[in-house]
Amino acid sequence: MREGLAPAVAAVRVAVRRLLTEVRPGAVLVACSGGADSVALAAAAAFEAPRLGIPAGLVTVDHGLQEESPAWAAETAELGRDLGLDPVLVRPVEVGTAGGPEAAARTARYTALAEAAGNRAVLLGHTLDDQAESVLLGLGRGSGPRSIAGMRPVDGRWLRPLLGIRRDTTRAACAAEHRPYRDDPHNADPRFARVRLRTEVLPRLEDALQGGVAEALARTAELLRDDLDALDGLAAALTPAASSLPVDGLAGQPRAIRTRVLRNWVGIPLTAAQLRALDALVADWHGQGPVALPSGRTVKRASGMLLLAGPDR
Repeated sequence: MREGLAPAVAAVRVAVRRLLTEVRPGAVLVACSGGADSVALAAAAAFEAPRLGIPAGLVTVDHGLQEESPAWAAETAELGRDLGLDPVLVRPVEVGTAGGPEAAARTARYTALAEAAGNRAVLLGHTLDDQAESVLLGLGRGSGPRSIAGMRPVDGRWLRPLLGIRRDTTRAACAAEHRPYRDDPHNADPRFARVRLRTEVLPRLEDALQGGVAEALARTAELLRDDLDALDGLAAALTPAASSLPVDGLAGQPRAIRTRVLRNWVGIPLTAAQLRALDALVADWHGQGPVALPSGRTVKRASGMLLLAGPDR
C-alpha cells in the first residue's frame, strides 16, 4: 500500500486481495447496489483484481421497488465504468411475493446475479455487521446450527471478502476516496426484521455488554462453521449411495451424525418432524411403520436395513 493511504481503504483492499489470492477465480463480477459496502468493495476490486491478473466487472440489480431505482442503477453502472471495471451490467428484475418482501427481493437478486455472472465468481459486499445480524436472525428463528453459522466467505461462486470488515470502515473508505454512495430507504424501514435488529437490538446488546458484540457473534459463527463442516464430513463418509441403509453401526453414532447421514441418504429436504421419525427407525426401533416423505417417497425398516422407496427409486 502506498504511503498515506487511508487506513479504511487499506483494510478493504487487503481483505479483497487476501480472498482473491486464496480463491484465484478466473474472473469476477462485483455485485454493487450503490451502498457504501458494495461501493467500497467495487473500488477495492478495481484496484486489486488487475494486479492479480483477474478480470473484474460489475453488475447492479434494479429491483424496481422504488421510483428512483432505475436512476440509481444507472448511477451505479457509471461508477463501475469510472473505476475501469468491465463489463458493467444492469439487470432489472421483477420481485415476487413468496416468503415476504425481503426473501422475495433476495431470491430475485441472486437469480439475476447468477445469470449475469455466467462462469465468473461474484463478489458480495456483506460485512461483519451483516454477519452478526444473520447470526441473531438464526437464533431468533430457532432454525438450527447451520443458520447460526452465518455466511461463508467462500460459498461456491459467491465470495464475501468483507466479512471481517465493519460497516463503519466501508463508509470511511468511501469518504476517503470521495466516492458517493446512497443509503437505500429499505435499510431503515422498521417493517423488516433485519432493520430492527440493526437499529434496535444490536445497539442495546452493545450497550448492555459494553461493546464487542458484533465481533463476538461473527467469531461464534466462524467457530460453529468449523464444527459443522467436520460433522458433515464424518456423515458424508458414512452415507451409502444406495436405496438401502444398514442400521448396524449407524445406531451407535451420535445423533448429530445419524441425522446428517439420514438427510444425505434421502437426498431431499426434510422437516424436523420427518427427520425425527427417520431417526427413530434407527435409534428407537419398536416396530413402527414406514415414514412418509415428500414426493411420494417412504422409508421403512426391515431386516436391519432402512429401505427407501418412491417414484424415482
